[in-house]
Amino acid sequence: MSIGDILTKTFTNMDIVSSITSTVFIILLGFYCRKREIFTDKFGKILSKVVLTVALPALAFNSFMQDINGKTLKEGINVLVWGFLIYIILILITKPLYLRFKGDQQDTLRVLTIFGSTTFFGIPIVGAVFGAKGVMYSSIFNIGYRVFLYSYGYIKMSGLKMESKNLKNMFLNPIVIATFAGLIIWLIQGALPQVAVAGHSVAFLRIDQTAPWLFKPMTYLAGLCSPLAWLAIGTTLGEISFKEAASDKTSWIYSINKVILVPALNIVLLAILTMTHVLPVSYISLATIVIMMATPTATVAAAYAISFDKDAVLASNASLLSTVLAVVMTPVWLVILEVINQIGIF
Repeated sequence: MSIGDILTKTFTNMDIVSSITSTVFIILLGFYCRKREIFTDKFGKILSKVVLTVALPALAFNSFMQDINGKTLKEGINVLVWGFLIYIILILITKPLYLRFKGDQQDTLRVLTIFGSTTFFGIPIVGAVFGAKGVMYSSIFNIGYRVFLYSYGYIKMSGLKMESKNLKNMFLNPIVIATFAGLIIWLIQGALPQVAVAGHSVAFLRIDQTAPWLFKPMTYLAGLCSPLAWLAIGTTLGEISFKEAASDKTSWIYSINKVILVPALNIVLLAILTMTHVLPVSYISLATIVIMMATPTATVAAAYAISFDKDAVLASNASLLSTVLAVVMTPVWLVILEVINQIGIF
């Protein structure tokens, strides 16, 4: 199959096309509503809070309500391992990547490049395009992200030692609790007490089978995740002056590294690891990881820069530009990933 045939097949795949248009249209709607002051300046923050405390936890937990087998277990372990390895790799390579920058500026650029908005920006897109399995792998991948964000990220930006509040942020928030609860149920479902449902036995904690009265409302809440997150992103973009940020050359360098170079690095390394059978992953795992790594600045990372006075202006400009570039590049990455899928490397 030629590249032309692959591209034609990709652009005639209505699942891919509709996912791209949904993302772009709803972000643009949020942007329009904020510019026209239909949404107030506080509306984006309210939406973000609903997504992070209600919708995303429901989405993460529900994604684990599926059967486990040897293949998915091995895949989950490989994704978890890569979720730690990639952050170690990024910590190492961002030093020479930003060697021309010094002091606080280098520290800020490194931390912002390592940590993207995988939870708020990435998971809703993964859920919309790749469904429950994609969300499950993204939740597993994010375990390493949270460990490094609240340890290395904090220490690097603050210059202080690890604090107890970071451990609380690392493990005691709704998304992490929902992820670990779902992950544990998924892993040990075979050892849990079983109940008969529709002629076959399932673990009693598999609420998708045993408690539809509970699973259904959680499904509705999970369904809020993508549209509300995209509206919030559009609302945020509608509040900031793009002209000022666009004049900052350093922010452009960062944004290209974050949204283009980092996900491309993941593709290359995972292709090598898969072809050599060292750490093989499936196409869905690859696509999930790439979308998660092609996200803009993490809110927590930007907050570190502002709180500890580590070039706060750069962090703000970088956050805006990387968000705009991520909105533009997400459809491009989805097309590239579909081309990779058609080639059959993974």
